[in-house]
Amino acid sequence: MHSPNEAAAVPLTSPVTNGTFCPQSQRRFVLIAAILASALGFIDGSILAIAMPAIRVDLGASLAEAQWISNAYALTLSALILAGGAAGDRFGLRRAFVAGIVMFVAASLACALAPNAVVLIAFRALQGIGAAIMVPGSLAIIAKAYPKKERGRAIGIWAAASALTTALGPVLGGLVLSAFGGGIWRAIFAINLPLGLISIYLLLAKIPPDAPTEKRSLDLGGGALATLAFGALAYGLTSMSSSGEGHMAGASIAAGVVLLIVFVLFEHRQREPMINLSLFRIGAFAGANVATFFLYFALSANLFYLPMLLIAGWGLSTAEVGFIFLPLSASIALLSGPVGQLSDRIGPRFPIACGSLVVAFAFAGLALLTHAGIHHFWTGTFPLMALMGLGMALVVSPLSTAIMTAVEDKDTGAASGINNAVSRIGGLIAVAAMGSLAAWVYAGALDGSAVSGVPGFGEPAPPGLAPALDAARLAAGDAAFSAVSSVTALLCLLSAVIAWTTISGERLPWSRRAENPQD
Repeated sequence: MHSPNEAAAVPLTSPVTNGTFCPQSQRRFVLIAAILASALGFIDGSILAIAMPAIRVDLGASLAEAQWISNAYALTLSALILAGGAAGDRFGLRRAFVAGIVMFVAASLACALAPNAVVLIAFRALQGIGAAIMVPGSLAIIAKAYPKKERGRAIGIWAAASALTTALGPVLGGLVLSAFGGGIWRAIFAINLPLGLISIYLLLAKIPPDAPTEKRSLDLGGGALATLAFGALAYGLTSMSSSGEGHMAGASIAAGVVLLIVFVLFEHRQREPMINLSLFRIGAFAGANVATFFLYFALSANLFYLPMLLIAGWGLSTAEVGFIFLPLSASIALLSGPVGQLSDRIGPRFPIACGSLVVAFAFAGLALLTHAGIHHFWTGTFPLMALMGLGMALVVSPLSTAIMTAVEDKDTGAASGINNAVSRIGGLIAVAAMGSLAAWVYAGALDGSAVSGVPGFGEPAPPGLAPALDAARLAAGDAAFSAVSSVTALLCLLSAVIAWTTISGERLPWSRRAENPQD
């Protein structure tokens, strides 16, 4: 029940119609608030990879700590995002959305003030909890505020604005880091305060409260088990390359597997589970999610470790490296519509498999480039990232279509949420596992006499490093990233094979009806 003050915050100037809680004159405020809130997460995540070398220098963070600065956020977000979506149904979308933004912004300020890597990791985990409520709420509140005939246009504006912020965030962040030095990385988190405050103001002062739609269970037990399971797996995979922690890594991975089994059994017995496991009995749905896991595993690993190589290894400026994210966002923004129409006509199987193959070629090219020690950014790395962006643009829209058409209409929301979580879990495991692979290959590429004088993978060279050691460091870094790109290229190839063998190649029913309206 809403308080009188809350209800009076925005007088209803027109009757609520067309199944929406928000009058027409105030819907634009919903859209602006959702775009700003989405920008919080998109800007934060993409710039962080660019800023990671500066963060490591400023806080003295090891490679494992750098992995956890990313993974603490990814862990809580991926494990709790389905429960976060249910919170909007149970408590009302506006109330849950505001709560998520408040938690995200508060944790962001704490991240900006973090005195060391451990504190930063802890508050990144809290950021992820806020994002787990905020991320599903941004799109859901648009869908609930706009009537069906206006919803597609509103979501299109939201998607275009989100793509724009995702594309420009790393570019602007790289320019700022280059102009003001590495210490400015704290502003990446502090910028969330004004954006978040504007969103909160619009939601509370300009938008009426919505009524909860259903008293859904939040399945916090399932969320806790998922967090523990994937946390243990990530910790074990991260620790694999650390000397003296082999037994601990094995025990942690084993514990994660056991907890994952417990989670599945727990969800199977729940009346309102966080994840509807029965959907995985559908071959096309299961195949699409396996392909998603492998593809986003590969994408996340390269986007996290490539900036480390370019900035700390090759010595490129953050302003230059910021541009590597631009082809991905621009391609998805420009091509998702046409590719979606193509998918409707020929079915989603071909564009998903073809796109996965293109991404595999791009990552194989990165592996060959770094293996050969070719340090050409604009004529080598950037064109390959543009090829990767083209491949992902071929996948994103058809993959969503494949997920939605594999299940009954009543399960599309749950199916979409599961696929979102799977892509984020793929990224979580990728950063953990590929970091250990990179560290292992990096150490193996150095001879015993050089190890003590050379910084770890992804750490900038200290002033005065001897030329021979610097050359050894550079060659070892190239070898480490080449190994990461080789593995991820194979996973993209596997994703293409799985998509081709499990996803339907038939054109979609609504496409046939459009061509044959008499049917």
